[in-house]
Amino acid sequence: MVTSRSMVTNQSMVTNQSMATNQSITTGFYSPLPPARTGVADYSSALLAELRRHGKVEIAPARCGIALYHLGNNPLHATIYRRSLEQPGVVVLHDSVLHHFLLGQLSEAAYIEEFIYNYGEWNRGLAQDLWRSRTSSASDGRYFDSPMLKRSAERALAVIVHNAAAGAMVKAHAPHTRIAEIPHLFQPPPMASLADRLRYRQSLGIPAGAFVFGMFGYLRESKRLIPALDAFAEIHRELPQTAMLVAGDFVSRDLVRAAGPLLALPGVVRLPHLPESDFWLAAASVDACINLKYPAAGETSGIAIRLMGLGKPVILTDSPECAGYPEDACVRVTSGAAESDSLRHHMIFLASLPDAARAIGENAAAHIQSRHRLERIGEDYRRLLNDCVS
Repeated sequence: MVTSRSMVTNQSMVTNQSMATNQSITTGFYSPLPPARTGVADYSSALLAELRRHGKVEIAPARCGIALYHLGNNPLHATIYRRSLEQPGVVVLHDSVLHHFLLGQLSEAAYIEEFIYNYGEWNRGLAQDLWRSRTSSASDGRYFDSPMLKRSAERALAVIVHNAAAGAMVKAHAPHTRIAEIPHLFQPPPMASLADRLRYRQSLGIPAGAFVFGMFGYLRESKRLIPALDAFAEIHRELPQTAMLVAGDFVSRDLVRAAGPLLALPGVVRLPHLPESDFWLAAASVDACINLKYPAAGETSGIAIRLMGLGKPVILTDSPECAGYPEDACVRVTSGAAESDSLRHHMIFLASLPDAARAIGENAAAHIQSRHRLERIGEDYRRLLNDCVS
């Protein structure tokens, strides 16, 4: 027993010495940050502050003890992506499909070779076809079915994902890479008062008693804006005490043209990209959020996490990326041919039974508080970074 206790003491001393040593190592933090208008920038701003409570973290240093690279589909990640290949570190995959990012970064020849690197020479013809058809990549499922993760994942010391579906994508491309699933973080905002929310609704011309649906973030084909607006138009004719707030910048000109007439329909309120404080006030002022994604790119939606954290029922596409949410903490819509009917029925359910909607929102907030608290996420990051330099 003496020997056993001695071994435990020695192991504890080694662990403590390792932690002390690792805390003196600088973590290099490579990510877009505000005022960049991306969800990754907002996420990274909160995470950066939390990680600095645990040790020394510098933004994009020339040298560091361990690098933390945040990758996504936005072109803002281009320099970060290249550095992550040249000087490997821990990679955070905010989008687990990098296909669209690489389409925008590579020449035709380089793209085809990268596709072959991921999926083999026998797919050269497919790569050539995908390059020629790239203008439809935002909605063509073939691009989402080929995440093109192999080079990034193989080079990384470890890859952080936010859900199990993303982890499976990484494993399929790089079976021997270390994969860590760390839930998407939630940092609670200052709470808007009921009076503030009512004034905000009034400023938008929304009646005080209306049930308000909200859509937020970049507006692209995969967010299913057109089906959502079509469903709302039908519902609004039956339930005129409803409204729909659509806030965010369009990514596609084709989508702007297609959505224009629907955005002018009664009950629809259109807003541009909202600064952080205005976003939180708008989010607090809606009664439910529509946050569909199809085809999915392996991501965990920061919009969904934020709205669930505020206690709002969120309508999600039923997909592997969302499988981790409890059944009673969200509303799932079937993708494909059944999407329109499923969405319409669930929107009617929420608008007709506000007490049930509030109960779903309360369950959502409890889940986010349990699994996605910033302090817990920061600790998960700290442990992984320490492991990668020990």
